[in-house]
Amino acid sequence: MTENQQQVAGLVLAAGGGRRLGGRPKALLQHHGRPLVEHAVGVLRAAGCTRVHVVLGARADAVRERAELEGCVLVENPEWEQGMGTSLRAGLDSLAGTGARAALVSLVDQPGIGPEAAGRVLAGYRDESSLVSAAYDGVRGHPVLFGSAHWAGIAETATGDRGARAYLRAHEPAITLVECGDVARPYDIDTEADLVHLE
Repeated sequence: MTENQQQVAGLVLAAGGGRRLGGRPKALLQHHGRPLVEHAVGVLRAAGCTRVHVVLGARADAVRERAELEGCVLVENPEWEQGMGTSLRAGLDSLAGTGARAALVSLVDQPGIGPEAAGRVLAGYRDESSLVSAAYDGVRGHPVLFGSAHWAGIAETATGDRGARAYLRAHEPAITLVECGDVARPYDIDTEADLVHLE
C-alpha cells in the first residue's frame, strides 16, 4: 500500500434527494444493476482509497438497507436539504481524528468519472497542504483532493449547494489541476433526461 493510500481517505457525498428527479435519492439510482452509491464507493476503492466515508441524507435508512457499503463509515447529514455544503462539512468532520491527512471527495451523481480519473487526482497528493482537482479540458471538476490543512477553511465557507467552490476560488493559485478529460466524462445525473447515462 502506498503512502497516499494510507493517508488519503475517500469521501462520497451521497445525501441528495434528487429534487429534479421526482424526489428519488441519487444514492439509490441503479447503475449496472447496483445502487449508484455502491458504484461511487467502488471507484474510490479502485483508485486506491482504503478508507471511505459516505455522507447519507435523503432516505438514509433505505440506502443503508439496499446498498452494500461494508467497510465504509456512514455519516448521516440531518441538514442535507440545505445543500451539498452541509454534506461536505459533515464528511470532513467525520474524518477529524482518523489520521487522514487528505480527503478525496467525489459526488455520487457522476458515474462517468471512474477509477482512472480518481487515481490521477490521488497521485497528486503530497501532504496536508495539497489541493488537487480533476480538470476536463482545463476546467476544474471532480474529484477534488483537500489536504487536512484546508478542512477548517472549507467548512467555514461551505454553504448551500456550493460546497468548496468559494474556498477553491480564493485559493486558485494553490490548486494542482490534473487533466482527466481523456479518461472520464463529468456529467451529473440531475434531471430525468440525464438518466440515459445510467446503464
